[in-house]
Amino acid sequence: MLLDSENLIREIKGEPWAKGVAAEDDFWVHLSTWIEKRVVYYFLEQVIRQVDEIIEIDPDLSEPHILERATQIMVDFLGARSASVRIYDPHTEQMLSYGSYPSKEDTRETYVPLEGSIAGEVVKTRKPYMVPDILKEERYQNKEVVEKMGVHSLIGVPLDIPRFFPHEHDTVGDIQIYYPEEDKSFSPLEIQMANLLAKRLSFVIARKKILSMRKANEKREAIVAHLFQTVGSRGGIKIKDVFNRVIPELADMVDLQSSALFSVTEDLNHIVLEAGYPETGYHSIGKTFKVGSEPAFEYLLNLRDYPGESPYEIFTPSYLLVVDPQRSSMISDNLKAMAAAHNINSILYIPLKVEGEVRHIMTFDALDQRMRYRNEEIDLFRFLGRELLKAQKMERLDDALHDFKNPAIAIAGFARRLKKLLEEEECEEKKGQIKKYADILLEETNRLQELALSIYEVGKEQVVNLTEVLQSRFEINKEAIRELFRQNIDLMEGPFDYDLGVRCFPLHLERVFDNLLNNATKAIPLKGGKLGIRTYPDGKWACVEIRNTGRISGEDRLRLLEGKGEGRGLYITHRIIRLLKGKIEVKGGKNTTVIVVRLPRHGA
Repeated sequence: MLLDSENLIREIKGEPWAKGVAAEDDFWVHLSTWIEKRVVYYFLEQVIRQVDEIIEIDPDLSEPHILERATQIMVDFLGARSASVRIYDPHTEQMLSYGSYPSKEDTRETYVPLEGSIAGEVVKTRKPYMVPDILKEERYQNKEVVEKMGVHSLIGVPLDIPRFFPHEHDTVGDIQIYYPEEDKSFSPLEIQMANLLAKRLSFVIARKKILSMRKANEKREAIVAHLFQTVGSRGGIKIKDVFNRVIPELADMVDLQSSALFSVTEDLNHIVLEAGYPETGYHSIGKTFKVGSEPAFEYLLNLRDYPGESPYEIFTPSYLLVVDPQRSSMISDNLKAMAAAHNINSILYIPLKVEGEVRHIMTFDALDQRMRYRNEEIDLFRFLGRELLKAQKMERLDDALHDFKNPAIAIAGFARRLKKLLEEEECEEKKGQIKKYADILLEETNRLQELALSIYEVGKEQVVNLTEVLQSRFEINKEAIRELFRQNIDLMEGPFDYDLGVRCFPLHLERVFDNLLNNATKAIPLKGGKLGIRTYPDGKWACVEIRNTGRISGEDRLRLLEGKGEGRGLYITHRIIRLLKGKIEVKGGKNTTVIVVRLPRHGA
């Protein structure tokens, strides 16, 4: 038997009702066996069914809907009348209303205090709290509501979701289950079952968090792809176009009505609308207005002290969430009218800092009344903001480089005339070398011209020979080595495969090889070493290998793989490789570093 029959029989015989039962010992043995086979079996079967129902709740549902479904299962199984969930908000130190069954979120108090409440007591002790008679319970304040609901007793059980990372807080809360009985006596079995189902609910929320983190990472990749695709497109980069391409990526995370990117003037007196989504409607790009016209901006810029706790907004160093725009004092009358007209029921503000100062602010206007955003969602919004600021810098660089075209074109023309002149002069001894340098000058000034023009137009995607592009860039790098008097570097070329086609913008591929060859050359010790290249096919991949003398540390290798090294070249390299759906590998030997670039092979 799975049960301890001897202890079970002893416990049964000790009950007052059993002391008068005249029965043989075999009767008690048969009774304990029957209990195990019939009662315990069917009970566990029911428990497992209820646990499975909770675990199988769709994690793609919103958290309030997950909690509503879970509380429905708990209410049905425990024979209760209703249930509700509150989550502890560390920013306001209050218990936030976050789901109930039957759903009555519109009539529930948004917050209850941590101190002096049943929900707060459950969170602090992490233990169940039984209330046999709600009307006699001092910690339960809103007694009129429960009387209307027809409930008289409750049990509160803890909801505990451990943090995933050291910088996070545990997610803690309270599930309150309401019963119609007065002076209810809660059995240990009821308490244990309520605890068990709450713990399984924690599993569902944790799984949702994992899926949300994965989705957030996918969104990051999509955002970067959109941004870099814009950089490589015709017409130059425009922040408003970038904005309208990346914001829709958030549509399945936020029930978004609109979004905007603002910049702050140096004197902190004015706000400028840099980009808006949707572009048509009520966003006037370039519109300027005073900071003082919107209290929310004054709080974010530390021009006004936050008055303190409010049920209508959450104010943290990382963001400002206006839960109810129509009731919040942080929203101007003009913005309230606009929010009402466009059915905006919550507004999230994300401040973006430059050198420690808030210079930009992003806003996300949601159709639903968001009571909170998860950490991974806030991190994604901040990541988006940083990427947009990079795009904005490139946009401004785009404008500056407009004046760079003419001198670049002039240099290319001068190089052509110089080459022609040298071909006509009698200078046999140095003519070959001078002509070679002139060729290089012509090639590089033409490329400089192409780089300047590429800010506006990079030409067309085409199939290029990977090996030929690599060899041409290796020749340029070879000349740079000689100019730097690094004569102690041995150059090794090949073997090569000349049947490796890659579809791309040629300029993008040249930038990748220039940066990687330059980095490999710099990594060779001053005493000298080797620098080599080769190409080869590997299934669907066209591969380039760059090998140099010099040991790479694990930390530097990780930074190189993640594109987090110093300088813009590595940043551009990783973005291009990602845009081309390629891969980069870094292998470190005893005194050798090998970088392998894998790009999709055209026609493979």
